[in-house]
Amino acid sequence: MAALMIQGTGSNVGKSLFVAGLARAALRRGLRVAPFKPQNMSNNAAVTADGGEIGRAQALQAQACGLAPHTDMNPVLLKPESDRGSQVVVQGQVLATVQARDYTGFKPTLMTPVLESFHRLRAAHELVLVEGAGSPAEVNLRQNDIANMGFACAAGVPVILVGDIDRGGVIAQIVGTQAVLSDTDAAIVKGFIVNKFRGDPSLFDDGYAVISQRTRWAGFGVLPWFAHAGTLPAEDALDLRRPSAGGRMKVAVPMLSRIANFDDLDPLAQEPAIDLTMVPPGQAIAGDCHLIILPGTKNTRLDLDFVREQGWDIDIAAHVRRGGRVLGICGGYQILGRSVSDPTGLEGPAGTTPGLGLLNVQTTMLAEKHVRLVDAVHVASRQPVRGYEIHLGITEGPDRLRPFAAVQGSPEGAQSPDGLVCGTYLHGLFTDDRFRAAFIAGLGGEPSKARYSERVEQTLDSLAEHIERHVDVTGLLRIAGCL
Repeated sequence: MAALMIQGTGSNVGKSLFVAGLARAALRRGLRVAPFKPQNMSNNAAVTADGGEIGRAQALQAQACGLAPHTDMNPVLLKPESDRGSQVVVQGQVLATVQARDYTGFKPTLMTPVLESFHRLRAAHELVLVEGAGSPAEVNLRQNDIANMGFACAAGVPVILVGDIDRGGVIAQIVGTQAVLSDTDAAIVKGFIVNKFRGDPSLFDDGYAVISQRTRWAGFGVLPWFAHAGTLPAEDALDLRRPSAGGRMKVAVPMLSRIANFDDLDPLAQEPAIDLTMVPPGQAIAGDCHLIILPGTKNTRLDLDFVREQGWDIDIAAHVRRGGRVLGICGGYQILGRSVSDPTGLEGPAGTTPGLGLLNVQTTMLAEKHVRLVDAVHVASRQPVRGYEIHLGITEGPDRLRPFAAVQGSPEGAQSPDGLVCGTYLHGLFTDDRFRAAFIAGLGGEPSKARYSERVEQTLDSLAEHIERHVDVTGLLRIAGCL
């Protein structure tokens, strides 16, 4: 069975989007194709039908392939909990929390499950498109590597290198990557692509020729900037400040230091009625917003401290006194309560941190992680909604008597007595068109009739067509072994 690995000269050069588009192009050509990323680092995770979690980008790539997300598509997921440590998720399940300095010694144990997952996908599909992580030029990380060349060599998968011309220096990016690779690793690279070009791609003909001459690698195209990328769910925190539709209803979202699952916000940002603003650290939350959303976080207690450091606790309390609404999702829900306790130190030093006290609930962190797809009914609108849970902790208290939703008849989430403050563990709510419309109407806005999932599908098709126009897709499939 065929496979091809897309590596990049650095982070955020467009690997994830390119793999999604190439996957949709291969699917449109009649191939059974699946995505794969050996190791991802992201707090933006998706829940799979087999009860695990993978990086959000692999879930989008699965959709591009016409598949449901599966844990084999991202067998190692690192979820940063602090500046120095990450939770390690292997084949969908939490294995350990490892400090950065110890991860190098931990990696040799991970190649086996990585290859197991890859070979299962390869046996079931005609083509597996593999995405690298970071850059193979980080040769200081080459020993026991599972994310880039270490995997490619172990699995015998040819590599295409993607460079980002938008950030400048793309000739040095690609030529310099080859210069630092070992001869063995350089030999497995079969070509390059220049990504994110603005303007007429022919203007880069001379630069393209220089890369070819210096590297002796085949060029597979110069890919112009894809203007509709903002329609697709984002995984990288660098994408958080993408512009919103700019409507009348103002929604503010504080950018927590450990923000997680922020793709919850993407459907709202594309609603014409909504002006969604990501509030960066050091900036006050505007006093004229209609709604504040506290998003998910990988470390609730650290982000409670962070909220107070920015003065956002004062802004949020003033907003509620003025009659403004607040929605907390997952970690944001926990932040809104009276306290968050971590008696065994699951997310850091054991202890209890006072919450914002806007909901009369308390959260206790427990070792069991809740990861599941959920069908629920929103209590206020009576709209059915499909979402997912991915969290530590149990939240209890009097405001749970006024639930946000009902899940199989059981109460979920909480509301304040005046209904201004709500909290829920349900992610993915706003991708549901009916719920999103009812929610916006409840704020006094005018919802559109847009169908979010259809828009994503249309964008994936447009991305595939964009790649077909500018990249030698047939040549890539030939390198992969499809032709």
